[in-house]
Amino acid sequence: MVNFIDSVHSMINFEIHEQELHSWLKDLFPINRSISGRGQIITLNYLKNLVPSIEVKSFKSGEIAFDWVAPEVWDVENAYVEDEKGNKIIDFQENNLHLVGYSTPVNEVMSKQKLIEHLHSIENIPDAIPYVTSYYKRNWGFCLSHNQLKTLNEGPFHVVIDSKFENGELFFGELIIEGSTDEEILLSTYICHPSMANDNLSGPVITIGIIKWLLGLKNRKYTYRIIFIPETIGSIFYIKENLVSLKELVVAGYVLTCLGDEGGYSYLSSRNGNTITDRISIKLLKDLKVDYKLYPFTENGSDERQFCFPGVDLPIGSLMKSKYGEFPQYHNSHDNLDFVTPKGLKQGFELISTALKMIETNRTYKISTLCEPQLGKRGLYPQSSQLGTESIVRDQMNVIAYLDGQNDVLSVSEICNLPYFATLNIITKLQEKGLITEISSNSDK
Repeated sequence: MVNFIDSVHSMINFEIHEQELHSWLKDLFPINRSISGRGQIITLNYLKNLVPSIEVKSFKSGEIAFDWVAPEVWDVENAYVEDEKGNKIIDFQENNLHLVGYSTPVNEVMSKQKLIEHLHSIENIPDAIPYVTSYYKRNWGFCLSHNQLKTLNEGPFHVVIDSKFENGELFFGELIIEGSTDEEILLSTYICHPSMANDNLSGPVITIGIIKWLLGLKNRKYTYRIIFIPETIGSIFYIKENLVSLKELVVAGYVLTCLGDEGGYSYLSSRNGNTITDRISIKLLKDLKVDYKLYPFTENGSDERQFCFPGVDLPIGSLMKSKYGEFPQYHNSHDNLDFVTPKGLKQGFELISTALKMIETNRTYKISTLCEPQLGKRGLYPQSSQLGTESIVRDQMNVIAYLDGQNDVLSVSEICNLPYFATLNIITKLQEKGLITEISSNSDK
């Protein structure tokens, strides 16, 4: 992994400091995010401070998008459970995962039997606090570790949830980075989970790193449409407002999430399964020679469901470290600043930026000679025969054989069983010698 990525990033000419990525995540971690409310706008303002060109936009409570209605805005001032002695035994201020998202107001003394009906824990991870929400059905509840649940006395308990619902705005961020063409790559990440590091914050943090890289990237071919949205409801409303342009312009893209742990690598395909996003991602993972898992679209769980939905049909996949739902820290308090590391974030950044570099450079070329060109007079044929030169010549000739104006770089690398960037290196040398001409880029959906 390291040697391959290092060679790739010498081409990309950008370096992100892993401690900087982790510092952004640490700053954002304590904020109580949901699909609406103060935490959402605080998070967006923090990201906008890092990249001022991000535009903060919104849609309103009560607005309709297809089969969905935007909910009321939810905010919470305080929430806790006190025992009979006045001790706060469950406290939202101590950990925002303690409160079920979108909980209704409560101020009541109740029995243990009634309280337990509103408590959530994870029996097989007894020291973890689960993450639970109730966005679209009014309810209330608290989350706690199973170990703590077992220690509750008989009560009574004073339950307080100081929350409110009101009509307002659900905010999201958008940034368009223009390229030399109108064809777009869509990058979407979500900003609606409270204190969870991998399944949420690694996405926005890596996305900020990617933006900084893109802004410094010379000769961008594609225009980048980058959005920071509340999951599900945000993508649905964004699609409603932008469906025509998305379908016309987007040629590839990713939902960015779960990119900060040090586990293996994962790819969840688009619904189509054979888009340029799918093929680039799988080729990259194969070239890296790392442990990885491929997941079909049927194992989806994030905004790729909306972007790939019938009638929308965008070429969107999810290139991740450990896939959401597949690591034991998923949706509980173990998804924290220890689980997401500076090293893991750096690997996540390298994974996504390398995939985008492959998409950027994936053009189609045609050899300009009939019959094979004479490579020796152009300095492309080894002057002496020694160990390794035979494979160099064979690889060059195999690549040339498929530069017929029909195969892009990715297709040639697949046919010749060569790493993508090794194939690109050969093609670059051929282009420098005037032996090939560019026909077009591959923007098939």
